[in-house]
Amino acid sequence: MPTFTTADGVTLDYRDSGGEGVPLVMLHGWGQTQAMFAHQLTGLGARRRVVTYDQRGHGVSDKPHHGYRIARLAQDLVELLDHLGLDRADLLGWSMGASVLWSHIDTHGTGRIGRLVLVDQPAAVAAVPWMPAQEQAGSGAIFDVGGLLDLAGSLAGPDGDTVREAFVRSMFSGTPADDVWSLVAREITHTPAHAGVPLLFDHCAQDWRDVLPRIDVPTLVLGCEGSHVSPESQRWIADRVPGAALHVFGADEANSHFVFLENPAAFDAVVEKFLG
Repeated sequence: MPTFTTADGVTLDYRDSGGEGVPLVMLHGWGQTQAMFAHQLTGLGARRRVVTYDQRGHGVSDKPHHGYRIARLAQDLVELLDHLGLDRADLLGWSMGASVLWSHIDTHGTGRIGRLVLVDQPAAVAAVPWMPAQEQAGSGAIFDVGGLLDLAGSLAGPDGDTVREAFVRSMFSGTPADDVWSLVAREITHTPAHAGVPLLFDHCAQDWRDVLPRIDVPTLVLGCEGSHVSPESQRWIADRVPGAALHVFGADEANSHFVFLENPAAFDAVVEKFLG
């Protein structure tokens, strides 16, 4: 199990399928792990190099008591690319992973990005009071700031484990297959509250709308009709990223935020076609 240690002393676990060509580095979402991409590591990884990793506070990576901000996670990505000697890579971010990529672009630009894949993440999760109602709906805001505070407080409370499981279960519009839900439910237990609560708050409090028009690399935006994230929000993002392509998986293909788990064949085919 390869690892590397960040500049602030955090050891992160990663997987590398090996292979030639431009690698694809995949970033998981909040409370989840690189295990979400096991199908892609073997499927896409059979034809190209794929790298996955557990972000700090997640999976088997270290869980320190510092650094739970999207900006720090974006720096972790830079340090992983440096560790692997990658001057350029295709990057895929799912859920919070997309926010990490937007933070990377905001700070470092797109010079190290070949192609970009953004999977099922609103440009702004919590609607701030100064955001016009039309922007709130378009950008995909899931709750207001008060709702974010309530959720964070509940996650940090004595029933945090139950609240966390219910929150993640709400990301499925249908009944998930037993193997899918057992994996998701197991992996969320690896993120302790001291890591997950401040990170979720920081993640949801960000507003990436101004970053979208400045993305100047080929971009694919992926949504799903059965997800808790509105497909319209993914269309909204694709309209604002210059030249971006959009693909929305139908309810007959998947019914959740976890398309790559529910239907890896369909997911991999769309991503592989885009990456070329």
